[in-house]
Amino acid sequence: MGGFFRSVFERAGWDVICSGSRGPPGNREIVEQSDLVMVSVPIRKTVGVIREIAPFLHKEQVLCDVTSLKVEPVRAMLASRAQVIGLHPMFGPGVGSLKNQTIIATPARCDAGVLERLLGIFRDQGACITISTPEDHDAMMAVIQGLIHFGTLCSAETIRRLNVDVERTLAFTSPIYRIQICLIGRLLAQDPGLYGDMLQLNPAVPEVLGVFLDAAESLKKIVEAGDPASFEEFFTRNTGHYRDYLETATEETDGLIRYMVER
Repeated sequence: MGGFFRSVFERAGWDVICSGSRGPPGNREIVEQSDLVMVSVPIRKTVGVIREIAPFLHKEQVLCDVTSLKVEPVRAMLASRAQVIGLHPMFGPGVGSLKNQTIIATPARCDAGVLERLLGIFRDQGACITISTPEDHDAMMAVIQGLIHFGTLCSAETIRRLNVDVERTLAFTSPIYRIQICLIGRLLAQDPGLYGDMLQLNPAVPEVLGVFLDAAESLKKIVEAGDPASFEEFFTRNTGHYRDYLETATEETDGLIRYMVER
């Protein structure tokens, strides 16, 4: 992600200096030369790196991070004298550009002009910006990342425990199953540390997973009971909650299905 954002800033005409675990230059050296400092390291290391560089920042500088969690990194950044803007790009470094990609910003201490200058760089390259607070961001990520990744990993583990041949299932597949199994494969092809940190370090995740397990147990009982009326009531209750999204969801997945069958 650091390399990706290097390209973003260079396209905007900025001079960019990068450091890494092997150095040089060192983190302090970069901080002392930079107007804006962006921390892009694994989640578990983010707060430590921020604390390392915080004493060397002054109030005219801007300090950002691009971590999937925001409460603790932003709190650590506020211990510096710099202006502070938390960032969370909702994509990985493999994307070709910022076009139609979402970046969540959690400005904590910054001038309005400074914030707009930074976000303008992203908007000019096609990004969609969502403004949030660190607390609201982490609560949303407990659902968007915690719940969804947990469910995907549970599906993967279930298929493994059943000793189901994944390749063989594709001969029986519907386009929707193919999309779902692609999502499982995509997640498992990536860094387990990233997903472990998103699930284990967000304090809002356990409550969400508790509700998930209760919901799964409720549906399991309905399925085992074989009562059509109970299932319909469960299904309809959820249809009502998603009512405003149903048409969009159908249109978007129709497009995915057409791609899967025509490619």
